[in-house]
Amino acid sequence: METQRASLAQGRWSLWLLLLGLVVPSASAQTLSYREAVLRAVDRLNERSPEANLYRLLELDLPPNVDDEDPDTPKPVSFTVKETVCPRTTQLPLEQCDFKEKGLVKQCVGTVTLDQVKGQMNITCDELQSVGFFSRLRNRLRRTWRRFGPFLGPLLGRFG
Repeated sequence: METQRASLAQGRWSLWLLLLGLVVPSASAQTLSYREAVLRAVDRLNERSPEANLYRLLELDLPPNVDDEDPDTPKPVSFTVKETVCPRTTQLPLEQCDFKEKGLVKQCVGTVTLDQVKGQMNITCDELQSVGFFSRLRNRLRRTWRRFGPFLGPLLGRFG
């Protein structure tokens, strides 16, 4: 009899814990990855864009090495989008839209937060004049130097 009561009580506690787990959302379920946050930013840019066609992520620069795990803290982002063949009115998922041959390419920089519920973004995009391999390489080197140059300049000056 005593074992039945203990078993019944244990079953109730298990049920309560299960229900509590369903009601209280986990913190990790509400946090976006760096890539997911950038994809949301691209979606918002498309929503606000007055242009005829949608843009899709072409290239995502590496995420910064930020030790701050707070999803509300703005994280710097840098990525490139390219015009697709899909009009703004399309019902297709963006991943199914092919890039437009000789479509416009834009370099975007700014910040995003990783909080899924109240995620924020502050992004500006500038059209790239030339989209050839060497101009993309030059732009990437410039972004990298802007990011790490202040740290490397004094170090490299010691060897010169």
